[in-house]
Amino acid sequence: MTLARVALGLLALQAIALGHVTRVVVESRAPLAASGRHVKITGRFYGELDPKAPQNAIINDIQLAPRNAHGRVEYSATFTLILPSAPAAISGVLLYEVPNRGNSPLNARLSADDLAAGHVLLSSGWQGDLAERTGMETIRVPVARNPDGSSITGPVLARLMNLPAGANTAPLTTGYGALLYQHPASMDTGSALLTRQASEDGQLIPIPNADWAFADCSQVPFPGRPDPSSICLKGGFQPDQLYRVVYTAKDPLVLGIGLAATRDIVSFFRYEQRDGAGESSPLAGRIRHAIGSGTSQSGNFIRTFIHLGFNQDEEGRIVWDGVNPNIAGRQLAINFRFAIPGGAAEPFQLGSEAVLWWGTYRDTVRGRPASSLLDRCRATKTCPKVMETFGSAEFWGLRMSPGLVGTGADADIPLPPEVRRYYFPGVTHGGGRGGFDLNLKPPAGCALAANPNSTAESMRALRRALIDWVVKDAPPPESRYPLLQREELAAPDRRSMGFPAIPGAPLPDNMLNRLPDHDVGPDFRYNDVSGVVSRQPPAILRTIPMLVPKTDPDGNEQAGVPLILNQAPLGTYLGWNVTASGYLKGQTCGFAGGFIPFARTRAERLAEGDPRPSLEERYGTHEGYVSRVRAAAERLVRERFLLPEDAGRIIEQAEASAILR
Repeated sequence: MTLARVALGLLALQAIALGHVTRVVVESRAPLAASGRHVKITGRFYGELDPKAPQNAIINDIQLAPRNAHGRVEYSATFTLILPSAPAAISGVLLYEVPNRGNSPLNARLSADDLAAGHVLLSSGWQGDLAERTGMETIRVPVARNPDGSSITGPVLARLMNLPAGANTAPLTTGYGALLYQHPASMDTGSALLTRQASEDGQLIPIPNADWAFADCSQVPFPGRPDPSSICLKGGFQPDQLYRVVYTAKDPLVLGIGLAATRDIVSFFRYEQRDGAGESSPLAGRIRHAIGSGTSQSGNFIRTFIHLGFNQDEEGRIVWDGVNPNIAGRQLAINFRFAIPGGAAEPFQLGSEAVLWWGTYRDTVRGRPASSLLDRCRATKTCPKVMETFGSAEFWGLRMSPGLVGTGADADIPLPPEVRRYYFPGVTHGGGRGGFDLNLKPPAGCALAANPNSTAESMRALRRALIDWVVKDAPPPESRYPLLQREELAAPDRRSMGFPAIPGAPLPDNMLNRLPDHDVGPDFRYNDVSGVVSRQPPAILRTIPMLVPKTDPDGNEQAGVPLILNQAPLGTYLGWNVTASGYLKGQTCGFAGGFIPFARTRAERLAEGDPRPSLEERYGTHEGYVSRVRAAAERLVRERFLLPEDAGRIIEQAEASAILR
C-alpha cells in the first residue's frame, strides 16, 4: 500500500462508528524525516460514550454531562500516528505513548529501535484542562451541569509562591500551569479567602477582601481589569511569602473522559478492520499486541487507567497487553470534581490517597479495605503485564514508599507474577544526562550540582524486554528493588540511612516530601481518587510514615539495578537537591537530584575533611577507572540491563574522559 493509500484509508474512516470512535479526521500527513520509511499522520478523532455502560459508569460526573440525540456523551481529541509506509513492514505491535501535559513523545526524538522494528506508534489527547496549541495533544470534554442546567460549584485551592518582587498580579496556577477552567463562581471576593504565610507550617495571615480582586493589575491600577484566572493584590506580593486562595469555582469539566478516550482510540486502531467505505484500514489485521508507556504524570495516568478498569474496552476486550509506568509514584488526579491532572504531589494535591500497590494490601492506617491496582482488571481478565521503573527521586519527591511497604511502612508488599519492578539507585527524576564530567552546574533553582546518573540506556534495554515479554512471552530480568526484609530501607534521616557527614554539604534530614492523610469530605471515594471534594484545604488527619533506600559510606544507594555510575562512582548521587533561594530556600528542590563529587587526590580530601575516599585512592589511574567502567558495563549486559551497543559507547566515553588524567 502506498503512502497516499495509507492516508486515504484513514481519511475514509470518517464514516466509521465502531468501538465508539465515531469519526477520524486526518489533518496532516507526511513522510517521517527521521527514517524515510515511515509516515506521520496527525488529526482529530470524535467519540461518544454510553453513560450507562459499566465500563463508563466510573467516570465522575458523566451522568451530569450533556447528551446527544442517542443519549451519548460526546468528546473529541487529537492524535498522532506513526507507522511504516509499507504495511508488510508493520511488526504487529502498537506502542501507545501517553502525552505528558499535552507533550507527546512522538514529537520528540523517536526510538531508533522502535522504528527499525516496524512498530506502530500512537499518541492522543487525554488532559481536558489544557488549552489547545499546535503540536500539543489535547481533548475537548463537556462541562457537567445540574439537571436543571444551572452551574455546579465547589471549593478549590490555589497556591502562589516565588512571585517577583513588586508584582501586583499573579495567575491562579498549580505549579505546572494556569487553572484554565476553575474559574470563580463569583468575582466578589467576599466569599473567598486569601492568606499569606512565611513557611508551610507558619501562621496563616488573612488578607482583607477589600485589598485583593480576581483581576489583572499589570496594566491598570487596583482593582484592575476583572480576570477570573488572576489575582490582583493592592500593594503587591512579597516574594518570600506563600499566598493561598480558597474560593468557590463553577462549571467542572468531566475530565475522566480522557481515560475512556484513550481506551477507545487504542482499541480502535488495534481491533477495527475496515473503514466506512468497506476498504481495509492501514492497520487492519496487522496489530496483534498493544503496549502503553508513560513517564511521570503520564505514568500516573497508566496506574489510574488500570486501577479504574479502563484496560477493558466496551466490547470486553483487553486494551494494553503490557504497560510501563515510569517514574510514577501515585495515581492521577483526574477523576473527581474540579480535579487538577497537572498537579505533581505538591501540598494539598491529591493522588496518594488511593491504592498505590500492585500486590494486595490492607491499608489499616487509613482504615481502607484490602485492595490492589489490579483488582478490576483481574475481575474481567484484562490485566496487562506490568513493568514498573523508577529511581531515587521518586522516593524523595513522589512518595513512592507506600507502594512498596504500605502505609504502615512495616513490611514488604509482595509483587504479583504479572508485575516486574526495577529501581534505579541514586538518580534524579527521569535520570541524568550521563557522561563522566565532574564540572556540572546545578539544575535551575537548586544549590547542588545536577545528578548525571543516567537511566536512558537501561530503560532502552528494558523497553525491548517488555516488548519481548508481551510478544514472545519471554520473561524479563527478575525484579530489582530495595526490600525491607533485606534491611535496604530506612527512615529518611542521616543516621538511619548511614549517610556520611560531608563538609559543606547538606544532609538528607527533612528533604522528604511528606505524605499527609487528607480528609476532603464524605463524598470522596478515596481508594479511587474519585468523587466530590467538599473540603478545601483538606483536613490533615496524620502523616503517613515513609522509608527511603539506605546508603553506603559514600552516601550512594546500593539496592536495585546497579547503573554504571553506581558501580564506578565519581561522587555521591542523590535523589534530592536543595532549593537555593525563594520561599522554599533550604528545602527540597522539586524532584531534582544532586551530585557531590569526590576529591581528586588524597591530599585534597584530607584538606577538606571529606570522609569519602578520593578518585586517586579508588582507581589509581585513568586506566584503572576505565577498567572499572568496563567491568560495570559487562555486568549490566550479562544481567540484561544494558544493550551491547550502549555498553561499547559508554566505555568509549570513559576512555575519552578527563578522569584522573
